[in-house]
Amino acid sequence: MHDDRTLVEARLRRVLDERVRPAVHPESVPLEVAVWHAPGEPVPVTEGLAADVEPVTVGSRWGAPWGTSWFRVTGTVPKEWAGKTVEAILDLGFDENMPGFQCEGLVYRPDGTPVKGLNPRNQWVRIGAPVQGGEEVRLHVEAASNPVVMGPRPFTPTPLGDLETAGRDPQYTLTRMDLAVLDETVWHLVTDLEVLGELMAELPVDSPRRWEILRAVERALDALDLQDVGGTAERARACLADVLAAPAVPSAHRISAVGHAHIDSAWLWPLRETVRKVARTAANMTALLDDEPEFVFAMSQAQQWAWVKEHRPEVWARVKKAVADGRFVPAGGMWVESDTNMPGSEAMARQFVHGKRFFLDEFGVDNDEAWLPDTFGFAAGLPQIIKAAGSRYLLTQKISWSRTNSFPHHTFRWEGIDGTRIYTHFPPVDTYNCSMHGAEIAHAVRNFKDKGTARHSLAPTGWGDGGGGTTREMVAKAARLRDLEGSATVTWETPSAFFAKAEAENPEPPVWVGELYLELHRATLTSQAGTKQGNRRSEHLLREAELWAATAAVRTGFPYPYADLDRIWKTVLLHQFHDILPGSSIAWVHREARATYARIADELNGIVDAAQRALAGEGTVPLLFNAAPHTRAGVPAGGARAAEASGRTTRAGRPDGGHVLDNGLLRVGVDPRGLVDSVLDVATGRETIAPGRTGNLLQLHQDLPNMWDAWDVDEFYRNTVTDLTDADEVTAGDDGASVRIVRTFGGSRVTQVLSLPPGEKRLVVDTEVDWHETEKFLKLAFPLDLHTDRYASETQFGHFFRPTHTNTSWEAAKFEACNHRFVHLQEPDWGVALVNDGTYGHDVTRAVRTDGDGGTTTTVRASLLRAPRFPDPETDQGVHRFRHALVPGASIGDAVREGWRINLPERRLDGAGEVTPLVSVDRDSVVVTAVKLADDGSGDVVVRFHEAHGARADATLTAGFPVAGVEVTDLLERPLADTAPPAVDDGRVAVRLRPFELRTLRLRRA
Repeated sequence: MHDDRTLVEARLRRVLDERVRPAVHPESVPLEVAVWHAPGEPVPVTEGLAADVEPVTVGSRWGAPWGTSWFRVTGTVPKEWAGKTVEAILDLGFDENMPGFQCEGLVYRPDGTPVKGLNPRNQWVRIGAPVQGGEEVRLHVEAASNPVVMGPRPFTPTPLGDLETAGRDPQYTLTRMDLAVLDETVWHLVTDLEVLGELMAELPVDSPRRWEILRAVERALDALDLQDVGGTAERARACLADVLAAPAVPSAHRISAVGHAHIDSAWLWPLRETVRKVARTAANMTALLDDEPEFVFAMSQAQQWAWVKEHRPEVWARVKKAVADGRFVPAGGMWVESDTNMPGSEAMARQFVHGKRFFLDEFGVDNDEAWLPDTFGFAAGLPQIIKAAGSRYLLTQKISWSRTNSFPHHTFRWEGIDGTRIYTHFPPVDTYNCSMHGAEIAHAVRNFKDKGTARHSLAPTGWGDGGGGTTREMVAKAARLRDLEGSATVTWETPSAFFAKAEAENPEPPVWVGELYLELHRATLTSQAGTKQGNRRSEHLLREAELWAATAAVRTGFPYPYADLDRIWKTVLLHQFHDILPGSSIAWVHREARATYARIADELNGIVDAAQRALAGEGTVPLLFNAAPHTRAGVPAGGARAAEASGRTTRAGRPDGGHVLDNGLLRVGVDPRGLVDSVLDVATGRETIAPGRTGNLLQLHQDLPNMWDAWDVDEFYRNTVTDLTDADEVTAGDDGASVRIVRTFGGSRVTQVLSLPPGEKRLVVDTEVDWHETEKFLKLAFPLDLHTDRYASETQFGHFFRPTHTNTSWEAAKFEACNHRFVHLQEPDWGVALVNDGTYGHDVTRAVRTDGDGGTTTTVRASLLRAPRFPDPETDQGVHRFRHALVPGASIGDAVREGWRINLPERRLDGAGEVTPLVSVDRDSVVVTAVKLADDGSGDVVVRFHEAHGARADATLTAGFPVAGVEVTDLLERPLADTAPPAVDDGRVAVRLRPFELRTLRLRRA
């Protein structure tokens, strides 16, 4: 037989595009349209429905950036359409290639009942099936004219990312407002042909199945009268029935389709717009559930559910009913799909506490899975947190974006720093926006790395990022793929059903130990420094507020601010979303975030001050309040008393014009350029700075990644560097015992103060940068005379080791990594820590000196600032302040202690006398991360702690109040059924911890 395959395939494409798809709506009549443009921010639904409208015609321009327009569409169904299915086709000016990234709408009936959302792939509203003819149609559309921030040339700087700079020019053209007949037979023919054509294209050319489909398609096209598609569509479908009925082979891969709309809680739109995106999507999905009995939809992020409840009660009622039916599924058990690299220990725990509690309180649902399809890598401390929250599984897709190495598994057990293992799945479909296209399904089959041991994978199905969710077309395709020869089988299932099947099928998958590092988006550890510092400060202020409020509540009857702390925690957790904290959202988002963090700081400082005043009482005794988990200046952790004297620091000039700082523990040399050429550990005589090198070195790099400007730093940035060694001023500081340095470069100015706190073994570097660079990367470098093949970075509830070498591509890819409060480098008997109060990105490199002693120089650099121009063209412009401290001679315990100290500055207040800690622990390696009152209002005291040094620990926790009993709980403060309550002896509880083990105790007050 002659090979006419390409001829038939080309024929199929043209007939589908030019004849069959246009025949889906064969008849239409225009609707009358009128509009009211809201003058400012979105208005309540009642106001939008009642507004005075003016006539508008199709073809009119509408929609200033970030505006809202209320369209009213009216019409009458023609009587001759009686018995037919009729829809309104409402095209606001959509680009079908950009669902979720442009204008959208939510349709209401005149009484305010929401009908469904409108987006580029979902433009229809069902009027009747069938209609009687003559029905009056009246609909209202709340249309959001969100601008296209990422346009045809992605990553181009644009002012559209902020209401203050976006302008008022209309963005969209009203394209179609019609009533139309839906020919359901033709609609089904479109789906038949699409499914078979897409499957055919993925099969081998020499596959008999491909040719069977080709001939069936050819017969169907021959049967179709192109001048009467509707009249011959049934005949064409009959030609396809046999190939559509052929069952899948027994060994076919099995896909669990989960309806989904991964909605970014903020990204190229502000938070307030996400509130509406979620409502539109939820309305769409509840409507689709009514129409499709096998469909299942899962939505994560309790914050988004809470928005629907608060702002769209009509949609919420429909959601609650669908949840009760088991088909609209709360997923993930987190407050938002947060970044997991940067949130601190308690914040990461509270993501699960607040997320899971919301779903439990509202629906009685206790999630088994963490659901993070789009998060930019996963910290090594996360498995323990997932387990401690009562969950068992993790789903993500993002690791498939890694640019250097292909992750070797799709289903595996992920082992964290303490040994906890979590059953984890990466969908091989490699997207969280699966549309059931044949190419996606075939890719999942080919890509699945666990063949031979497993056959199940998951496919999150629906338009996401900007929302929209699953469409009726996707559901129709899935129905045809349920059992189809040549394809994987597709079944709608809940996440929990998938994980149960996957684990039963493959109970002992491979194990991956340590962080899940994304080899992409590394610059998210640095972009938008103000947002990151706001997060860090908020986390520590929350610790202080809970600690002092709980202590004051127990000791003095101080009213514990349950509601305020709950609200503030949720606000902080929201801003840890994986496009806010990473700095990859538009300017509007980060402008609001900075204001929010400032407001939070004021409120939390007020709570701390009120609680401390209640504890201090009236008096003139100078008290130092220590919120850190270690003793400071003689003041116990969580207590207050007069500070002990701590010695003095001197500064002297050097003959070369430099300076020497000395506090008896460290002697620091500062050269005439303000660079640190010596940091001597006096007790050991050990020099910290590598020979011939200088620390406190600011280095400036060109920084224009190939794409994803705010997200990425590409390795070639290191090819060019400018050492900022020229100084305008190097003088004694205002206190006479420090050194002040001023440098200018480009359009920017840096002021630094180097100081040695009396009695403390650390060099403090305070850096203020008035930053006005573009596409630059600023780092602070310390070249250390230290030989090690690995270093430690703090992560949640412990630390994680990374190599200093680049033996393999896996190690080389980690050229920018995350730490929390410290990085620590160590030879067997001596180490160095670099601690910080608000930076996360860093790099560590090593080189062997070719001159002098031939030793190793290990350089640690903290990442300070970037200046990408997309999506915020003014990223980081302005004044920033950073604090770092170099700690020579530091053990890992010193690094832990100094990291806490720099983030929890002491507070001083006069009072009546000493405040003893509410809870104390007698071992430094056991670090208390939270002291609070139980969330249920019982008055019980909850204490969370972990082993922080990476070794086993026996310790005694002592309560400073009468204790009636103790329970070991999960993160939600629920007793662990398989754990016996520990014994209490006069308020003392003995604890034994594994390395990095996390534990929560609930102390019942007598």
